[in-house]
Amino acid sequence: MQLTGAEILIECLKEQGVNTIFGYPGGAVLNIYDALYKYQDDIKHILTSHEQGAAHAADGYARATGKVGVCLATSGPGATNLVTGIATAYMDSVPMVAITGNVPLALLGKDSFQEVDITGVTMPITKHNFIVKDVRDLAKTIRRAFYIAQEGRPGPVLVDIPKDVTAHLTEYISEEPRKVQKVTQYITEEDIKNALNLLQNCEKPLIYIGGGVNHADANGDLVVFAERVDAPVCSSLMGLGGFPANHEFFTGMIGMHGTKTSNLAATKCDLLIAIGARFSDRVVSKMEGFAPNAQILHIDIDPAEINKNIPTHHHIIGDVKEVLKRLNKELTQQQNKEWIEQIKDWKTKFPLGYAKDGNLKPQYVIERIYELTDGDAVITTEVGQNQIWAAQYYKFQKSRTLLTSGGLGTMGYGLGACIGAQMGKPEKQVINIAGDGCFQMNCNELATAVKYNLPIIVVILNNGVLGMVRQWQKLFYDKRYSQTTLEQPTNFSKLAEAFGAEGYDVLVEEEFDEIFKKALASKKPVVINCVIGKDDNVFPIVAPGTAIEDVITEG
Repeated sequence: MQLTGAEILIECLKEQGVNTIFGYPGGAVLNIYDALYKYQDDIKHILTSHEQGAAHAADGYARATGKVGVCLATSGPGATNLVTGIATAYMDSVPMVAITGNVPLALLGKDSFQEVDITGVTMPITKHNFIVKDVRDLAKTIRRAFYIAQEGRPGPVLVDIPKDVTAHLTEYISEEPRKVQKVTQYITEEDIKNALNLLQNCEKPLIYIGGGVNHADANGDLVVFAERVDAPVCSSLMGLGGFPANHEFFTGMIGMHGTKTSNLAATKCDLLIAIGARFSDRVVSKMEGFAPNAQILHIDIDPAEINKNIPTHHHIIGDVKEVLKRLNKELTQQQNKEWIEQIKDWKTKFPLGYAKDGNLKPQYVIERIYELTDGDAVITTEVGQNQIWAAQYYKFQKSRTLLTSGGLGTMGYGLGACIGAQMGKPEKQVINIAGDGCFQMNCNELATAVKYNLPIIVVILNNGVLGMVRQWQKLFYDKRYSQTTLEQPTNFSKLAEAFGAEGYDVLVEEEFDEIFKKALASKKPVVINCVIGKDDNVFPIVAPGTAIEDVITEG
């Protein structure tokens, strides 16, 4: 049948199982929005307050559900406003398709009104991008974009469509989506045999997991593997939830804000098993001092990550879940009793903790959020101290329950992601943990949450400063607090009410439980402004350029 390009786009989205997209209209996408009007019973469009919010919402939707997130923006500034969200998704391997409009074909390259070369702009921050110049190529391009976003290591794909292409007519024939195959072709029997040899001949193994475990939904296989290897498990920020935080083998995060136990274990282990992790600078710190006594076994889906940051002794390239299944099938039960006892001793000697001085503490707030939600919420965060406190004190048990900008470190990410996650997981309580600086970046998305009556909760850890940057100024810049003291007079609870949400202020610990329970029962967007001290800092911390065992503690 003959359809316009805009109608073909929507039909292709339906083919891919898309029922929710996030976007903001404009001149170059008017034909697409007209088609969305006709298809509104099939696809729900969420109108965000800003295109960056749409990108973060699509990202949060994808992370929470495992599906491809979709965002839509017009040409020029609409497209460039997506860039930070696309880069955020790229750094954290999030499957997303960003669709942008552009000026008509005859006006491309002529500095036309609201024209920008968005494929050129986004080339370094997408897995692939396309500009569709012939309506006959549109359907196959959309189908290919969704496949690329999901295959292998996931990531964002951009499709740019000139306005007249969305108006042109051509024949449309529906197709079943091409099934995404797991990456298993590089896994050999020799790889498995060599890995088993390492696992069966070590005495102090340590498993280090990253976001790849969560992307592969491999947490169940990982528990079996860790118990069979008889090895402790530490995690990068992005790996949290990939292994139950209440398991006796879990030692917490590793690296710059890792626990002393995890960092000591990495320093003393004789075999480091990295699974779905990329040895980022925040984990490794001083490269030449990382895991100095260990052989490295690296399991990852992306061959580009092998030997990129840390040289390995052996590696297996493939889907993490499939590799773990094959190893578990062959691996006999190992016994590393002395090593496990050493780990338990370190965990007892060096627990996470914070000073309780009668004031409202951010760590206390996170602990109570965990307890009052029975650990069953989906948590989004902004970036900085709020992010690390959430990572340290909320005990993540399952994959896809921590949504945070780990690679790019995007302030303003959390609220948009919270909206997207709530749309994707309406049965879950979704909570955004924010700092006051981050919240001000994209607080306009509260209007979106109110418009769609989403029962999200935003908890602001408000210290009146840019906390993490100020902490670095305190520790490493002789307390020269240049432009990090905010102390703005904005009343966040009143601001929430102005948007149509509920707003509360919490000044002391005794108030938090009552107000948080109100928020849980509200079924409306709620903002809880928790006033904390500006000198409440994140510990442990490893100074940049030092070995990870050189941990600075609050003491």
